[in-house]
Amino acid sequence: MTKWAEKAHTVVNGVCRKARAWWLRQRGVAMGPSCWIQDVMIPRNPGGIQLGAGVMLDRQVVLLAVEGNRERPSIVIQDDAYVNRFTFIDASDRVEIGPKTMIGPNCYITDHDHGTATGDQVGDQPLVNEQVHVGKDVWIGAGAIVLKGVEVGDHAIVAAGAVVTESVPSYGVVAGVPAEIIRIRE
Repeated sequence: MTKWAEKAHTVVNGVCRKARAWWLRQRGVAMGPSCWIQDVMIPRNPGGIQLGAGVMLDRQVVLLAVEGNRERPSIVIQDDAYVNRFTFIDASDRVEIGPKTMIGPNCYITDHDHGTATGDQVGDQPLVNEQVHVGKDVWIGAGAIVLKGVEVGDHAIVAAGAVVTESVPSYGVVAGVPAEIIRIRE
């Protein structure tokens, strides 16, 4: 690609990102300034999503806010957080991602699952909700899963492929299925 073509490509991508941000704001997403928005999917309830200043959402990120509104959003991604491609954040109550957090590709974060009582089909049972909170300056590796009721403390690291079913302390490093603390960052 020539230098001129590269420059034109960069300008077109920038215009498309600004147009996406404008369109999401028009649909009801609360969004701070300087957000970098790629091809993001919001299947329903865009008014239940709040993005802080400088949030970066890469290609094919899915934000699914079942409930929530501008006064009490279901998905909150704070300032300067980065969510990598093909990550799915699924909130029926509340998922909050702290500032300067980095989430790798192909991750799944949810605050709910289905009831499991016998005698009823799983699909007919009510959702069981417990909020998820990911602290500031957290690194969640590629393919990790964070399940309902989990709090990931500030400055923690979740290894690639980990399934986090219990809270992680600040500065903790977890890995495995289910995730276990392997060390504390010093």
